[in-house]
Amino acid sequence: MTTTLTRSPLADAWLRDLWTPRAVAAEGPTAAADVYRDGEDLVARLDLPGVDPANDVTVEVVGRRLVVRGERKDQRAEDTKGRRISEVRFGSFRRVVTLPKAVDADAVRASYDAGVLTVTVAGVFTGTTPQRTEVTTAA
Repeated sequence: MTTTLTRSPLADAWLRDLWTPRAVAAEGPTAAADVYRDGEDLVARLDLPGVDPANDVTVEVVGRRLVVRGERKDQRAEDTKGRRISEVRFGSFRRVVTLPKAVDADAVRASYDAGVLTVTVAGVFTGTTPQRTEVTTAA
């Protein structure tokens, strides 16, 4: 006999809300991100459709943290009549990526294309090669 267990989306949301610290939940929406290592560089790609990158996005390096913050403004007319369903989130967002070591602001490059912000931190993984330690056992 085989039993298949499935979770409902409501249960997932309830559990996520239960375990999310209130400070994080109060910050509002965050941008979806894909963060990966490309050689010695860190690359963060954030989905920011509908955002004006020149006026509404800030990229900063604070110590060992890469901070991307901004705002997606609601540009819709307020005089709409009837009911409306909106799944698009508007408002401020903030995303923080912890870096393996502190870097200068000159090492950070950011570009925006087709609703995706790509931030590259050059050389942040230089000299961070893991060193293997031998484990000995008692005889």
